[in-house]
Amino acid sequence: MSSELHRAAYSVLLPAFGDLNLDETVRRYLSRGGVSLLLGETREEYVGRDMSPARKSAESQADFVNIARQAASLAGAPVLIAVDQELGGIERLHQLVPATASREALKDLDSQEIEQRCFEMATVARRLGVNLFLAPIVDVVTGANPWLHNRHLGADPVEVSRVSCAFIRGVQRAGVIATAKHFPGHYVTQTDPAIAEATVPGPLELLRDNLEVFKEVIATGVKAVMPGPAVFPAIDPDHSASTSSKVIGILRDTLGFDGLIISDDLDAVSILRGNSITDTAVASLAAGAHLLLVSSESGLDAIAESIVAAVQDGALDRQILLSASYKVRELATATHLQNTSNED
Repeated sequence: MSSELHRAAYSVLLPAFGDLNLDETVRRYLSRGGVSLLLGETREEYVGRDMSPARKSAESQADFVNIARQAASLAGAPVLIAVDQELGGIERLHQLVPATASREALKDLDSQEIEQRCFEMATVARRLGVNLFLAPIVDVVTGANPWLHNRHLGADPVEVSRVSCAFIRGVQRAGVIATAKHFPGHYVTQTDPAIAEATVPGPLELLRDNLEVFKEVIATGVKAVMPGPAVFPAIDPDHSASTSSKVIGILRDTLGFDGLIISDDLDAVSILRGNSITDTAVASLAAGAHLLLVSSESGLDAIAESIVAAVQDGALDRQILLSASYKVRELATATHLQNTSNED
């Protein structure tokens, strides 16, 4: 048994859980090499685009500080603590951080004001131990998209880019990593990918505006990008964006993105597409993702073992796993050092 491979397999997992409590599964994951957590929300909160009254009344800033400290202690290393903190969408940190602006108000704010508000919000998030936002949503939505309803920034690529770049500049200046999602842009998605197989139809030409926005956020310096959950038949008819080497190849090779690539939720029906979570995790790594978003209840040990087995069987290149692990740990360490320096 290679401890190096096992630690690497755990370090490419990003387990999500809903309550601010490190259960035995998550503690074991951290002790075996995990260095990332997503402090998520319930399905009801996700659908409602709002944290529940019970959560808002129960959670405190100290709860976040404590869980971040516990995680770092268990991991024995800097840890990425992620949340969904979207502009005008899902705001996991609710009233614990300063409000930014509603989606309607954003268009009346200049870019400097948006950046400053995002900086102030993210500065408080950093004090809570949060250092990774799975935001902004940069999909330019021009048609039906119940999945992104009340979450996206609209149909005007210029405005989506302006607001998204201001968000990225503000939060990353505060020491929080921003994640542009969902590559290559879900301009129309008829079904919810969490519960049904989703497709973004049409020729590549219809992706032009979305790809232009991704070019601009990459040029702005966004540190992470998340491929989406849908299938893009014009690029790859057989795999979701999060498991497609062709889609991720466009991001990496055509657009020149060399930062962290975080899969969308591998437990989503649209990403699994009838496959096991273990096979899907290996496929996402092989396609070029570095960090795999999964439920903490999806069998973290089994997923890690399957990744190691894939390397040992020759189904997954050893260097792909080790490079992904290094990328995750390097970013966690760099972010920790940046914020330690800022505090000094």
